[in-house]
Amino acid sequence: MLGLLPIVLWFCLITVCYTYFGYGVLLYILVWIKRLSQKQIKYDLRYLPSVTVIVAAYNEEGCIKEKIENSLALDYPVDKIEFLFVTDGSDDATPEIVKNYPNITLMHRPERQGKVMAVERAMSEVHGKIVVFTDANTLLNREAIRNVVRHFADEKVGVVAGEKRILNREADEATGAGEGIYWKYESKLKKWDYELYSVMGAAGELFAIRTKLFQPIPKDSLIEDFYMSFKIVQQGYKIAYEPEAYALEEPSASIAEEMKRKIRIAAGGIQSIVRLKALLNPFEYGVITFQYFSHRVLRWTLAPLSLPLIFMTNIFLLHEGVLYQWLFVGQVLFYVMALTGYLLEKKRIRLKLLFIPYYFCMMNYAVYVGFMRFMTGTQSVLWEKASRRVD
Repeated sequence: MLGLLPIVLWFCLITVCYTYFGYGVLLYILVWIKRLSQKQIKYDLRYLPSVTVIVAAYNEEGCIKEKIENSLALDYPVDKIEFLFVTDGSDDATPEIVKNYPNITLMHRPERQGKVMAVERAMSEVHGKIVVFTDANTLLNREAIRNVVRHFADEKVGVVAGEKRILNREADEATGAGEGIYWKYESKLKKWDYELYSVMGAAGELFAIRTKLFQPIPKDSLIEDFYMSFKIVQQGYKIAYEPEAYALEEPSASIAEEMKRKIRIAAGGIQSIVRLKALLNPFEYGVITFQYFSHRVLRWTLAPLSLPLIFMTNIFLLHEGVLYQWLFVGQVLFYVMALTGYLLEKKRIRLKLLFIPYYFCMMNYAVYVGFMRFMTGTQSVLWEKASRRVD
């Protein structure tokens, strides 16, 4: 058994390194090679299809007015865009605020059945050829819709993912800064993913689909945006990425609030991997399988599992040489930095050096909890909204 420990350790270490760093490096190399033979994409700016913007809002009275005004100010022909705001279950002033705007169609039911049901209900009222989904607590740049829809001039594109940007300021705590660094890295990977072939999923802050490609979503889906986008990929389409269409969002108010969000995303990610297992067949999906496995599946499965295995096997191999001893010291230092970052964040002391290890450990811990909730069926589709920072 001891003879297997080095194999386990190095396999796990390679898995972690590839998941978080190696895939990005390999992806960039593949994209660089592709750029040598591919011409720059030219967009048809005259392509302006009819658009329906859907906003699902639950108890968002604090930000819904700003969201509506931001939506109505978007640069797109007014005769080609409609707005549907679904406020099902809201028991605050959200529905009443929406009613004050005649250019917004309000859909409201007193029962709260979750975002999936709200989206399904809204889709039955859609008239646009393109549907744009955006969250109630985000603000879009003025050119967002134009920049999104231009990709649909390519018949191979079924989904367009916008960019999520976190509003960070010098006074932000580690959670917000870590969240911002993570999304900057994710945005770069999305850009390269699309250059290679297709983005690996879309986030609910801002994405769009061809209306005709929408398929019903299982009512117990935990992350409907991810599942919805990949069901369109399974139909033979790809997901484009548009960094010049972005959604601005405040960071989570605290580590506890961010943890709630990460846990439900992890539970939903594992649920989606199970339901979208057909995408792991490279003979049918080719490069999609490579991208999907490298960018998504590993992050929610083997990589988090590998972290404790690396640490535990390393302990048993300390007597095998200096290399293992230095590897163990490096791990201890990394986790001490993460713990220190956590303790300082509790005291609202900001130290940028600790953002990355702290946020990295938090994300992987969320995967463990999310996995347990998925296995036990305790993650509700009625997500508990994470509080955002209020200045």
